[in-house]
Amino acid sequence: MKLNIAIQMDPIGGIDINGDSTFALGLEAQARGHTLFYYLPGKLSLREGKVIAKGHALQLRREKGNHFSLGEMEVVDLSVFDCVLMRQDPPFDMRYITATHILEHIHPRTLVVNDPGHVRNAPEKLLVTNFPELMPKTLITSDPVEVKAFREQYRDIIIKPLYGNGGEGVFRVREGDENLNSLIDVFTQFYREPMIVQKYLPEVRKGDKRIILVDGEPAGAINRIPAEGETRSNMHVGGRPEKAEITRRDREICEAIGPTLRANGLIFTGIDVIGEYLTEINVTSPTGIQEVARFGGADIAALIWDVIETRIAANRAGR
Repeated sequence: MKLNIAIQMDPIGGIDINGDSTFALGLEAQARGHTLFYYLPGKLSLREGKVIAKGHALQLRREKGNHFSLGEMEVVDLSVFDCVLMRQDPPFDMRYITATHILEHIHPRTLVVNDPGHVRNAPEKLLVTNFPELMPKTLITSDPVEVKAFREQYRDIIIKPLYGNGGEGVFRVREGDENLNSLIDVFTQFYREPMIVQKYLPEVRKGDKRIILVDGEPAGAINRIPAEGETRSNMHVGGRPEKAEITRRDREICEAIGPTLRANGLIFTGIDVIGEYLTEINVTSPTGIQEVARFGGADIAALIWDVIETRIAANRAGR
């Protein structure tokens, strides 16, 4: 099966070829004989009922500083493609949401991964609230009184923007910390959306585990250890990746959420687990493929393409 694949992503020249999951997916697609087309989210348009994009034919190679070649700029009708990978990074803002609306015009006849409607309905920190029994104690609010009451009850809390990403805007506020009022002011003045407040989990010092699921099934995991003096475990702020095993509790969490992910067309997802608790379900642009492979884990890019090819074959058979 030879497929025409479009990749909607951030500028390809700036990626880390040793860490970027989109790069790994593109290389695997290319190795299978699929053709690649690359465009930026800002070059996606809906014109007279057609979903079009300005971009380039793309070739990839694992050569640092020389990892891609582009064809001439062209305008394409995305409905003639077999698959579109929606892989730009958050923030999950109205621009992101608009892109999901536009791509819904061609999905599922052209398979969009992940399903754009369900991506829109599943922001990382909100989808997880469908599984409260798996979560740490959590509050989502814009009400300062509620935030203060939550801190009074749990004493040591984390505050972060509801639609934040990459560890940005994450604060730990302990009992007696006099910065709480100022911090609430900052969140309410600079964010239109509510904030999310959670009970601090001291187990984070042992790591924030990223588990990657493919079509609702756990495929691999890495642990991310926060740097000394740092609450956040994100690797771009100094978190250290380590090899991780999928525990019995991890499998319980995956079994609980897997059917929902599968039913909603969320083929490639990444969940965050601290200790015994599920903290996020990442569906917009999950990462971690290359790190899992580096520690001897599964070839997750291959697993993802196996699922995509099966879905496309089923779509063709049903037409």
